[in-house]
Amino acid sequence: MSVKINIPSYLMPYTDDAEAVETDGSTVGQCIDNLIKQFPGLKKMVFDKKGNLLDYVSIYADGDFVYGDGLTRPVKDGDELHLFYVIGGG
Repeated sequence: MSVKINIPSYLMPYTDDAEAVETDGSTVGQCIDNLIKQFPGLKKMVFDKKGNLLDYVSIYADGDFVYGDGLTRPVKDGDELHLFYVIGGG
């Protein structure tokens, strides 16, 4: 099963400048884990030391925001994921 993960420009240095990466997995989490296996340097940019998503990392699966237990959300062949950093301020 092939899932496309779109990479924002600020994370592309960790994916050898790839704008998108094809990976596989049956859940959002498995796809992200397989992305990290391909590009281990990306791990520190997405996960904390305990293996949890960093607070400012957002994932969208086919346009839907993935949150909470969303890493267990099933994906199917041809789905697209998007990684984003949430920027805040005030």
